[in-house]
Amino acid sequence: MTLDIFLPCRASSKRIKNKNIKKFSNNKFGLLEIKIKDLLRVKYVRNIILSTDDIKIINYIESLNLKKIKIDKRNKKLCSDNAKTDDLIKYVPKITDAEYILWTHVTSPFFNYKDYNKAIELFFKNKANYDSLMGVTKLQEFIYNETRPINFDKKKEKWPRTQTLKKFFSVNSSIFINSKKNYLKFNDRIGAKPFYFESDKVKAFDIDWPDDFKVAENIYQSFYKKKY
Repeated sequence: MTLDIFLPCRASSKRIKNKNIKKFSNNKFGLLEIKIKDLLRVKYVRNIILSTDDIKIINYIESLNLKKIKIDKRNKKLCSDNAKTDDLIKYVPKITDAEYILWTHVTSPFFNYKDYNKAIELFFKNKANYDSLMGVTKLQEFIYNETRPINFDKKKEKWPRTQTLKKFFSVNSSIFINSKKNYLKFNDRIGAKPFYFESDKVKAFDIDWPDDFKVAENIYQSFYKKKY
């Protein structure tokens, strides 16, 4: 069994300039530095494939001089704002011959090596029943569409206890594990029956907007800084 990590880090970021390598707390190379430190501690991994068009990221990774990290200098077309995730998914199996691919992002700074190890172990333990894995956060809240609630019936009970509400799961993008075979078969980073790997809201926190960056930095400095 071979497992490679795919870590996409394109240069352009409209919402947060240089999001991947912007200084974050005491980390000079920001979110990327935090994630690399964690991924190097993940068990069962053959290579970490860092896919980027950012020369600053390339120079930083090369300065580490770590054989386990492989740089994929991704085509600019696949790094543009118009590039689709579906196109990147089709690209990934072309750059690795590993049997399994773990896809993750630097924008989940609180999802650490212990979480990756647990997810990998659970996936392979349950592989007879599930063909892939994805990170999710359970939603058991009052959820409406544009006109009505979708996880409870107001005719039966206007405000039921949240514990009794129907569960939904939000994909948090912290982790995906799939076989290369399934990538080619489904053109997807999950298969036909994914295992839902649940994380709490902090572990699943995803940095997408400037306010997210500030909130995450405060959380990191308050609770996580000493761990790194």
